[in-house]
Amino acid sequence: MVTRVARFGYVVVACGLCAAASLAVAQPPAAPPRLTSPEIAANGAVTFRIRAPSAAKVGLVSGGDIPGIPFGGGLELAKSAEGVWTVTLAAPGPGAYRYQFNVDGVSTLDPSNRYTSESNGNSWSLFDVPGAKFMDSQRVPHGAVAEITYYSTVLKRDRRMHVYTPPGYERGSGLFPVFYLLHGAMDSDDSWSTVGRAGFILDNLIAAGDAVPMIVVMPDGHTGPFTMGASGLPLEDFAQEFKTDIKPYVEQTYRALTGREDTAMAGLSMGGAQTLEISMNDLTEYAYIGVYSSGVFGVLQDSSWQERYRQTLDDAALKRGLKLVWFSTGKDDFLLDTTKATVALLDSHGFDVEYHESAGGHTWINWREYLESFAPRLFK
Repeated sequence: MVTRVARFGYVVVACGLCAAASLAVAQPPAAPPRLTSPEIAANGAVTFRIRAPSAAKVGLVSGGDIPGIPFGGGLELAKSAEGVWTVTLAAPGPGAYRYQFNVDGVSTLDPSNRYTSESNGNSWSLFDVPGAKFMDSQRVPHGAVAEITYYSTVLKRDRRMHVYTPPGYERGSGLFPVFYLLHGAMDSDDSWSTVGRAGFILDNLIAAGDAVPMIVVMPDGHTGPFTMGASGLPLEDFAQEFKTDIKPYVEQTYRALTGREDTAMAGLSMGGAQTLEISMNDLTEYAYIGVYSSGVFGVLQDSSWQERYRQTLDDAALKRGLKLVWFSTGKDDFLLDTTKATVALLDSHGFDVEYHESAGGHTWINWREYLESFAPRLFK
């Protein structure tokens, strides 16, 4: 009996020692302190941090809209003894901005920042500096932005668009006018609702009574692989898909008004050229046309676009249904001359064009403001 107890006790102690040893081995190392990145100070300065103790060089790369940093350009980060790399950016001003880290030549999103914005073929980390009332998230009724998948019969594959519906749409039964809002060559259908702040801009305008409640459709303007200057802009392919698949899908799926007076289209850069392509093919369907930082590409070199659409351009009856043709481009924009030439071309054919020249260049800093100016003019 004594032997059994002793043996039993021995086994228990031995097993206990084994378990303790096992637990000791299984304990993970203490997690490093959590980083805050980006951190926006009271004066608007922004500090970025990334932990990369083995890295030799880390840079902050701009998406093109951070003042003073060109697209693809950046700032070098300094490394601490703990392996945390840091840089502070002087206050860029209110707005949304895109960035990436470059760690020893490898681009990466900020692992401490869950907010992102997609562009053409890649993603960016996103931060927002408050202070611009027109695009800040305010205590007003908010609409919804949905990510929609549809099948394109033209392109023979699933496609994606983003759609904004105004506050109360889900609970109501009324019909709404539709505004098709197109992105630029370096962006995607996600861009207007993230870095473009379109949902917040519309929420604020509608709450203030400055814009009527509307559906805003933000489709993907790229129909295939795109390389700037190589394969050219997807104007005709997208125009065909828009007419065949996108517009019918919206009108069949949403509580949409479908008359000419209830339909608007605008786009920035590539999207502005697409807006002109689509509207001139079916001008009886659009009463409001907006072109941001864009125009007819190639208008300075040849007259082929004018010849292709001469019948539409010279049709006085079509012009009578137009309520607004609106252009705006920054004085430092590389497409300023293209915009001016396009406005002059339309003027020469009897179009009543409203042209605005803003400060700044080819950036989201301008395009958000153009949306704020354009949307209140619609459907009134």
